[in-house]
Amino acid sequence: MIPRAAPVGPAELLAAWEAGLALGPAERSLLLHRAARPGAGADALLSVPVGEREADLFALRRSLFGERMQVRIECGACGEAMEFDLDAGALGARGPVADRPLRVVEGGWVVEFRLPTVAGLAAAGAASSPAEARRLLVTGCTVRALRDGEPVAAEQLAELLPERVERLIAEKAAEADPTAEVTLNVACPECGEATLAELDISSYLWTELDTWAKDLLLDVHLLATAYGWSEPEILALSPLRRRYYLELCTDA
Repeated sequence: MIPRAAPVGPAELLAAWEAGLALGPAERSLLLHRAARPGAGADALLSVPVGEREADLFALRRSLFGERMQVRIECGACGEAMEFDLDAGALGARGPVADRPLRVVEGGWVVEFRLPTVAGLAAAGAASSPAEARRLLVTGCTVRALRDGEPVAAEQLAELLPERVERLIAEKAAEADPTAEVTLNVACPECGEATLAELDISSYLWTELDTWAKDLLLDVHLLATAYGWSEPEILALSPLRRRYYLELCTDA
């Protein structure tokens, strides 16, 4: 696991936000992960299990915006808007629990595999078909496979692996890396039906960062106009002092 560095400051976060405006979701996720782990290189960040990246982003979110997350989804049955609060600390508390290959033994098969990495998941997401995505994930995660004691090449597993063995592998991976995919099960207060929704922390955090950056730039504009200070001077102020000066501007 990559050691955590000290949280980045407002100037670095603004620079990350500015750089991310022209990027797609995968590149923004990497940008946010760099903000969570300022000392880590891109290769190191791409090689971690997906759940470790998600846990890092939840930690970054808590350090920037606190524990409380407001979530809004629509009921899949009646379309009712549902709003509720979540605890970011509880959601991102667990990263991967496996630091060595996992093992599944079933029906003559023995498969040792690693958890999917950020790079592996991105490659699968860019695949031309679901079958190709599955093949890339199986090939990239497999360490060793045996069928009735005979080795099976990772490249052949996507075609040969029985569905029950693949299901056990998915279950074991989900158990070892619970933060890799956070799924909410929300009962609608209007119709009572349950709606499943995946919480994408990267997208959620980017939306919050975008709002924060625009609000901060407005603060900079107002304080620079009122006092003639530069952007670095304003960003060096604590949020409390910055808010106090803004109140003074309003009262004047």
